[in-house]
Amino acid sequence: MMSLSASDTGKRRPPGFGKAKSVLIVLLSGGPSQLDMLDPKPDAPAEVRGEFKPIGTTIPGVAVCEHLPKLAKQTDRWAIVRTLAHREHNHLLATHVALTGRPTPIPRGGSDLDRVESRNDFPNFAAALDFIQPRSDGIPSGVSLPNYLIEGPLTWPGQHAGFLGAKHDPWQINGDPNDKNFRMQALAMREGMSPDRLQSRRQLLESLSRGRQTLSGTETDSLRDQQAIAYNLLTSGKLTQAFEICHESDETRDRYGRNKFGQTLLLSKRMIEAGVPVVQATMGIVQTWDTHVDNWGKLKNTLLPQLDQGLEALTDDLASSGLLDETLLIVMGEFGRTPRISTLPGQTIPGRDHWASAYSGLFAGAGVQGGQVLGQTDAQAAYPITNSWSPADICSTVFNALGVDAEATIADPLSRPHYLLNGNVISNLYTGASA
Repeated sequence: MMSLSASDTGKRRPPGFGKAKSVLIVLLSGGPSQLDMLDPKPDAPAEVRGEFKPIGTTIPGVAVCEHLPKLAKQTDRWAIVRTLAHREHNHLLATHVALTGRPTPIPRGGSDLDRVESRNDFPNFAAALDFIQPRSDGIPSGVSLPNYLIEGPLTWPGQHAGFLGAKHDPWQINGDPNDKNFRMQALAMREGMSPDRLQSRRQLLESLSRGRQTLSGTETDSLRDQQAIAYNLLTSGKLTQAFEICHESDETRDRYGRNKFGQTLLLSKRMIEAGVPVVQATMGIVQTWDTHVDNWGKLKNTLLPQLDQGLEALTDDLASSGLLDETLLIVMGEFGRTPRISTLPGQTIPGRDHWASAYSGLFAGAGVQGGQVLGQTDAQAAYPITNSWSPADICSTVFNALGVDAEATIADPLSRPHYLLNGNVISNLYTGASA
């Protein structure tokens, strides 16, 4: 299912190639407002600019929202990209695009129930990486936390390996790391079981199964794959210890914020320290940032303070340990919010609706040049007026940073090949060239 071109030592690589050992995607699910965060328009009409005031940053002439004061002092570490854009204004389809770099492979109907997660979907970043660079050291290629994106009958697409199969699904952690009883039970052996004893049992099972090696089939192969993964994880003390967030000092936990999101970022840092290549930290459940109602109240009172505090602690710790040099950080939603303020029928508190034509993201680490802004939007932050970048470009940037060859492909269920790097690497992140 995969073809890789022979490596050419003389081949010119895109900027940033192989700079990252890990990628941490901080997903702001629901669509954060570009106008009220990273692309304020204080001179726009009242029905556009919103309630917040801009504050200066370490980048001359560049402002962010007044409720991101810690970020404003750390913009020398970050590249702000203001011209991300695509065409999907629906949460489910946009999430698939954001996390795979591709639209859904088959037409989806008019109802959200037709747009839910499917094994026909493209694999997300972690799953595709696991397919082309499988591991056998007990460290998963991907970990997503702290919750799966599900709302009632709807399961957001783009969260697993899609047509590559469950074998390549990233690890999903469901639980609140801020809970004093948080513990990864799935990685705990039952009482009386040691790694040596488990290994002995595995050898016995392999010996008994040797005579049945000729038996094959989808279910049999899947079971063997899952057994191998389980053995590796259970005998990997490094990963087990990474989940023991209770060993962090009170001071450290306080710096990240004693809330679900802050502790999720702290746990994500521990995943990176353990060597997990792709970590996805989701801030909230599916539509946490879907601020049709009370946009400014939700941002001011909860979302922005938690994001601001958590990102400061995360980047401080990664920088002090040297891990920021080899970790690509991306903060993004699946889209942004409408320039025009609106009030939903039956509601009295205004907000903003879905908008994918222009939205903002943050990038840092692994060779990214901080202290820069890429892209410029119009006077209402509605459309790019300079170069824009798509989720496919983000996808290509991620794989390029992880050292994936530009010719790497996967094949869909119809045996059609697809390049993993299906967009353009955002080279400006590394070169500092204006967009």
